[in-house]
Amino acid sequence: MFENLSDRLSDTVKKLRGQARLTDDNIKDALREVRMALLEADVALPVVRDFVSRVKERAVGKEVISSLSPGQALIKIVNDELVETMGKANESLDLNAQPPAVILMAGLQGAGKTTTAGKLAQLLKTREKKKVGVVSCDIYRPAAIKQLETLAEQTGAVFIPSSIDQSPVEIARNALAEAKKQYLDVLIVDTAGRLHIDSEMMAEIQAVHAEITPVETLFVVDSMTGQDAANTAKAFGDALPLTGVVLTKADGDSRGGAALSVRQITGKPIKFIGMGEKLDALEPFHPDRIASRILGMGDVLSLVEEAQRNVDHKQSQKLAKKLNKGKGFDLEDLKTQMMQMEKMGGMSGMVDKLPGMGKMADVVNQESTKIQTKRMVAVINSMTPQERRAPDLIKGSRKRRIANGCGLQIQDVNRLLKQHKQMSKMMKKFSGGGLKKMMRGMQGQLPPGMGGGGGGFPGM
Repeated sequence: MFENLSDRLSDTVKKLRGQARLTDDNIKDALREVRMALLEADVALPVVRDFVSRVKERAVGKEVISSLSPGQALIKIVNDELVETMGKANESLDLNAQPPAVILMAGLQGAGKTTTAGKLAQLLKTREKKKVGVVSCDIYRPAAIKQLETLAEQTGAVFIPSSIDQSPVEIARNALAEAKKQYLDVLIVDTAGRLHIDSEMMAEIQAVHAEITPVETLFVVDSMTGQDAANTAKAFGDALPLTGVVLTKADGDSRGGAALSVRQITGKPIKFIGMGEKLDALEPFHPDRIASRILGMGDVLSLVEEAQRNVDHKQSQKLAKKLNKGKGFDLEDLKTQMMQMEKMGGMSGMVDKLPGMGKMADVVNQESTKIQTKRMVAVINSMTPQERRAPDLIKGSRKRRIANGCGLQIQDVNRLLKQHKQMSKMMKKFSGGGLKKMMRGMQGQLPPGMGGGGGGFPGM
């Protein structure tokens, strides 16, 4: 995510980090680099000008000059101003209303509105424990109604039927009545998109808005459209009382222009960011965490939150007890750990959030690691329970049988056994306080309040 911007700003940060003191010249050079990085990231020009002028104003003041480490102080200013530009803090949905709280989804065709409606239903059900209903007012694209129905089935949300021979206002009115009848906490209303903004579309969505008076009107926009995303959001904001923005397809956005432009141009907060195609790939937008990732400093807080949500804690505690008793790390344990990692977005998803590891995300190709994980699990599944518990038993004829059983080569079996041996050695270090030592070593890289003996990583 935002690789190009991150690379440019990280390089600027590295140059400054070694400076004993800041001069007018190296501040000017750094700001020129920052300006170029933002323009290349397709950040809107007024936002770039404002950002650079705010950084300059603070950089030439006492704040940096009197600092013991001026280079670090300037980095902090860039970080603070990135956070300020993107909206200071996460602004969550305001659902404090007489149920059902209505959420209206708006945006252009192809931005991912319908998919986002499904992801939002999933998030509200799993994290907020809400009873959620969904309805489609898109009478121009029959496939949209079917798509939303499929998403409702997958998330367990209540699907309220609609058809193309109804008017969008009628659909919305009926859906609200049905949501009240079924005592739903939240009703998500998906609307039609167009290829461009037109008066007919705006009039239609304004009429739907007036009929159901939503507590949240979210503008869904493709982050890969860069500063155009901010301009489109502003046009919608002029016609509708938007309460927030959802940036989709951010996992494929190497620039980051939309994330840095939307808040300042529209005055509306970015509430969520779409980070993939899966239904759980919608995350609350935290400006401080995104700024940290852009500057190559990772996002440990989000990583820990993902671990708390997705890791099987009982399984992890069981493994920890086993290792502390001096029992070996067997192939069944390896399989469990691989499955846990997949739940957290795989290796590339984790690497992207670790401090100083942002550039490694390019090296760790998500698709190839997924394929590799599937192969390794297939190899383990082809073994007998005895072989999984005692990998040293696996010699020539057993290897051939395992390879035939999973449809792979003997080399794949050897590769897995080698990887298991390496992990087994590493796991031995974790037992007897080794993990605590490792976490103490990492403590300097964690955000304030995140240190303390490794308690932050439930997966270990």
